[in-house]
Amino acid sequence: MTPEEWTAVRLSLLVSVTAMVASLPLGIAVAWLLARGRFWGKSLLDTIVHLPLILPPVVTGYLLLILFGRQGTIGKFLDQTFGIVLSFRWTGAALACAVMGFPLMVRAIRLSIEAVDTRLESAAATLGANPLWVFATITLPLCLPGVIAGAILGFAKSMGEFGATITFVSNIPGETQTLPSAIYTFTQVPGGDAGAMRLTLVSVAISMAALLGSELLARRVGARRVAT
Repeated sequence: MTPEEWTAVRLSLLVSVTAMVASLPLGIAVAWLLARGRFWGKSLLDTIVHLPLILPPVVTGYLLLILFGRQGTIGKFLDQTFGIVLSFRWTGAALACAVMGFPLMVRAIRLSIEAVDTRLESAAATLGANPLWVFATITLPLCLPGVIAGAILGFAKSMGEFGATITFVSNIPGETQTLPSAIYTFTQVPGGDAGAMRLTLVSVAISMAALLGSELLARRVGARRVAT
């Protein structure tokens, strides 16, 4: 593999890990709200969370460009106030990947939380534990396999994201060119089939390793939970 190809691999891993880590706390919170919350607008929140799954990725990327671009409502504020620029930067690619993978992450965690017996939470509450402590000591440990699965799904989605990323941050080698963008570039030039195949195999290998690792971690956590 060429140095440019290795750069695309490293950038994809950086973007995917950043997107996963940054969105995981919010994903857990939103999943808990959707699983346990009783409030007005819950259906609307559920719709907004899952909207990236329905919208074409290019539309999501364009909306991100409007909101977080240098002249966007949020992007202009971040640029002028904190000097943070997301458009056409690798951090913007991480944001796009986080948005696209967020629905999958939330869905996996939500299903895991809903599978937790609410009587255990109620018993802890009757003993004087506050809701945050109940969540940290009862709900979260019991739904940990779902959290792991959700995190890996978000990571895998980020590794394969193309439409929203290329629309929001373009395809700049060394800055925003992730694996899918690099593969697309290779397919557009004569003699690029070999490079595209190399990066495709790397992408498949990383995705399979992530999924296998998720399965092993979930089994280990499940076995430890049963033992205790």
